[in-house]
Amino acid sequence: MFRKLTDTFFAAPQISLSDVAEAKAAGISLIINNRPEDESADQTSGAEIAAAAQAAGIAYVAIPVTHAGFAEWQVTAMADAIENADGKILAYCRSGTRSTLLWALARAAKGDHPAVLSEQAADAGYDLSSVGAMMDMLRGRAS
Repeated sequence: MFRKLTDTFFAAPQISLSDVAEAKAAGISLIINNRPEDESADQTSGAEIAAAAQAAGIAYVAIPVTHAGFAEWQVTAMADAIENADGKILAYCRSGTRSTLLWALARAAKGDHPAVLSEQAADAGYDLSSVGAMMDMLRGRAS
C-alpha cells in the first residue's frame, strides 16, 4: 500500500488507523496528510490519524491539497516538512497522487531534476506530467 518514491519518502492512498501501526513498523517517522477534511464520507479524519500517530511516536503534519491545484505555501510547507523530517516519511491523500505531485514540486523547488523526479514517481505508479512545467519553473528558481 505504501508506494516507495525514494528510500525515505512513500506515498499512499487514504490510510486507516491500523495503517499507522504498519507505518511505525516500516520505520516511518513522519506522516503528512495531504487530504482536506471531509473530502469524502468514508475517510478517516486527520485528527484521528494525528492521534494514532502521536500514540505511535510518529510526527504528523497536515498540508491539505484540494483538486483546485497547488499554492506556493503548500510547496514550501511540504519542502520544509521533508527537510526537517528525521527519517522516513509517508504522505497520503485520496489516491496518493496529490501527495506525489506535491512531493515532486517541493523537491524541484530544492533543485532536484524533474526528469529524475518523474522517473521515481513512474516507478511507484504515478505520473508527474501534469506538473512538469511547474517543476521546471521551481527548479529554475532554485538554481
